[in-house]
Amino acid sequence: MTWKSPLPWLAGLLCLYLLAPLAALTLHLGPGTWAGLRTPGILSALGVSAAAATISTAIIAFGGIPLGYALARGRGRAFAPLGLLVQMPLALPPMASGILLLFLVGPYTPLGRLSGGRLTDSLAGVVLAQTFVAAPFLLVAARSAFAAVDTGLEAVAATLGHGPWARFRRVALPGAWAGIRSGLLLAWVRAFGEFGATVMVAYHPYSLPVYTFVQFGATGLGAALPPVVVSVAAALLLLSLSLWRRASRTRMGMAAASGSNATAAVTGTRQPTALAAGPAAPPRRLRFALEKRLDGFHLRVRYGGARHLVLLGPSGSGKSLTLRLLAGIERPDAGDVHLGDAALAPLPPEGRHTGYVPQDYGLLPHLPVDRQIAFGRDTDPAAAAFWTSRLGLAGLEDRLPGQLSGGQRQRVALARALARSPHLLLLDEPFSALDAPVRDRLRRQLREVQREVPVTTVLVTHDPAEAALLGDEVLVLAEGRVLQAGPVQVVFRQPASPTVAGLLGIPNVHAGRSLGNGLIEVGPLRLRATGPAAPAGQRVFWAVRPGDVGLRPDGPFPGVVRDAVDVGGICEAVVRLPGELDITVHTRSEDLWPGAPCRVDLPPEALLVWPEREAPSTDPACAWDM
Repeated sequence: MTWKSPLPWLAGLLCLYLLAPLAALTLHLGPGTWAGLRTPGILSALGVSAAAATISTAIIAFGGIPLGYALARGRGRAFAPLGLLVQMPLALPPMASGILLLFLVGPYTPLGRLSGGRLTDSLAGVVLAQTFVAAPFLLVAARSAFAAVDTGLEAVAATLGHGPWARFRRVALPGAWAGIRSGLLLAWVRAFGEFGATVMVAYHPYSLPVYTFVQFGATGLGAALPPVVVSVAAALLLLSLSLWRRASRTRMGMAAASGSNATAAVTGTRQPTALAAGPAAPPRRLRFALEKRLDGFHLRVRYGGARHLVLLGPSGSGKSLTLRLLAGIERPDAGDVHLGDAALAPLPPEGRHTGYVPQDYGLLPHLPVDRQIAFGRDTDPAAAAFWTSRLGLAGLEDRLPGQLSGGQRQRVALARALARSPHLLLLDEPFSALDAPVRDRLRRQLREVQREVPVTTVLVTHDPAEAALLGDEVLVLAEGRVLQAGPVQVVFRQPASPTVAGLLGIPNVHAGRSLGNGLIEVGPLRLRATGPAAPAGQRVFWAVRPGDVGLRPDGPFPGVVRDAVDVGGICEAVVRLPGELDITVHTRSEDLWPGAPCRVDLPPEALLVWPEREAPSTDPACAWDM
């Protein structure tokens, strides 16, 4: 922001206006002002205002923080008008607020008679007036602060065994505390300076604003100057204390960060301890049948049993929703989930004993690494120490999530999930945001964990290579439907449809026409396939893997190289065949360059063929049957 912009001038104009009255006050200070500070009643009025504001703020915090949370998380139709109504005191003239309170607690109301008139003209009346006008300041701040806390963090806490109260206390409240603290400060200051509602409900005992008004009305501006000075001094003291505490926390955070960095540099990585992490029993087989309608999306998914299952599909296919249903974060419209002999569907997420790693890892921003890993309700400290060391996190224990790299955050989330020895480990695209070298290293690390720890895993991914590496069985999804499911080797060897072939990363998927006897017409080409023959004249789809395409001098089809690039010793080339048919080829040949002629062989046994009318959209083994 430069001085050529109008913004500094506008900001300076308002700042000047806000500071000018304070400057004007200093011009009127003199010996008489300081003598007036000894006027009888002024310190008593200060004590009444401070005590009442403190009591009011405590009452506001007791009910206002839960109400702010409810307003932020509520989804019913009643929450919007309720949020509007509880903010009404902000828009009312303070004296109107006082009159409304008299209708409720005045001496001739049922509450007034019941209390013997002690709710007005008393400290209780001052507290009631201040609470009414100051509460909305906390409510607005708390509602906004809770709304800014990622609900996914509470969902992760639920999968780590924490119930609703613990999730509020350990996740939502710490995440929103900065905004709530500001709201409490605003509420206290507003209550301390309240006049209009107070003078209507409790003229006595004098609060400082009422005392200032009485002095001004009795003898004029000079007599009101001492209580004004006291008010300004009290406000400055409170605000200064708030700023000092904030600065102290900042310095402590910087010191902790510096110390953690030094610890990481000196300590290094400890060797894993001899700890048997995880349950002794072998992984249990996961079975589920789930149905869910959500904002026009309809998910219907079923699988008969797996120990290491991969959900593979494009974005929007329902993979993450399926994982959330398995975790219990979302409730299905119909269906069931079984892990071994245990029925999980009736259980809340905190009762399923799962380990859940969301796409963004779900780390709590206010907790260092060691407390992140130990956050699960039933986490064994020895298991937490084991996974801290096993996943290379030793030396990072004091760091906050904001001080970690993406790979470190991923390992912290995985360690947190494993440290409670879960029965079911759910991973939602945990490597998608990482750089390729880090991603490959962590995939291998997870594969080692799968071999070492007897835990059932479900991994969500859109990467076929990741599915092949980390899954024993794969379930291919698209638009909420199961396209194919089964052992990884079977699904990758024989995709059930051209759609599945594309999702498995096979780039060469094309259309043609059957000529009968295993022949396929593709423009001017005649291809032979050894699979089941389609009737002559029927449209078919066919595919061939890049590694199965042969480039050799006696190949039956002429081609021209359109592009070629070397990827780690493997040349990936795009070859144009007659009829403008492009085929991707993987070869070790070094004699390929754009424009080079070549001969192509498409082995009959390598061709995958699907007759159009028989191309399955859903694997028969996964047919829906509730």
